[in-house]
Amino acid sequence: MITGKVYFVGAGPGAPDLITVRGAGLLKEADAIIYAGSLINTELLKSAKSGCRLFDSAKMSLPEVIARINEETAQGHTVVRLHSGDPSVYGAIREQMDALDEAGISYEVCPGVSSFCGAAAALKAEYTLPGVSQTVILTRMEGRTPVPAGERLELLASHGATMAIFLSAGMTQEVRSALLAGGYAPETPCAIVYKATWPDEKIVRGKLADLKQMAEGAGIRKTALILVGGFLGSDYELSKLYDENFTTEFRAGKNVHME
Repeated sequence: MITGKVYFVGAGPGAPDLITVRGAGLLKEADAIIYAGSLINTELLKSAKSGCRLFDSAKMSLPEVIARINEETAQGHTVVRLHSGDPSVYGAIREQMDALDEAGISYEVCPGVSSFCGAAAALKAEYTLPGVSQTVILTRMEGRTPVPAGERLELLASHGATMAIFLSAGMTQEVRSALLAGGYAPETPCAIVYKATWPDEKIVRGKLADLKQMAEGAGIRKTALILVGGFLGSDYELSKLYDENFTTEFRAGKNVHME
């Protein structure tokens, strides 16, 4: 029996041209596309070939998604499961892959540009600044869905690292309280990036103490990332990589005397 194949594809953060070349190619080849309609830019679907069947997973449960995949692949069809950003970050793909393994359906994952990368581009920021932070924590505030006890926001905040907080734009008061309790100073720079790289992208900058007011003033309650940390400030050290006095594998520092 000939069976089709499934491709989990990252759609990128929003702008249609930020999908990967591989992902764009898979969209054009797909016989069926199951897409996260509440999150992805539907402009991407215009590249689907004539006759491609489109299904909005925002209206489907997990069993319904798997049933649709089973039906399509049983006919030898290629299915693209289109997720926002990169599917490995809050994409809920593990449960789908496990179901496909159980059903004996072949699949591959095509990575995408995560929204936290799109947000950094929008802010013209670098998350890992020498002397400021060399660690980026991707996390979310506990809400209707819990987080492991050791990953509560106030505990993660104790590291003082760069923080990219997903799925929490509607809980800015709770986020603010947890981060302050964890050790961030009230004046720590922060930003809220709404729909990074979309045409209606919105950026609000301020300090942690004012996070709730920042969100409310801009009317932001969802589809946004909260970025917190000194990387948004003005103080940092220059990189050793391009320091003219620093020796690397490829060049000698200016102050190094060769004998």
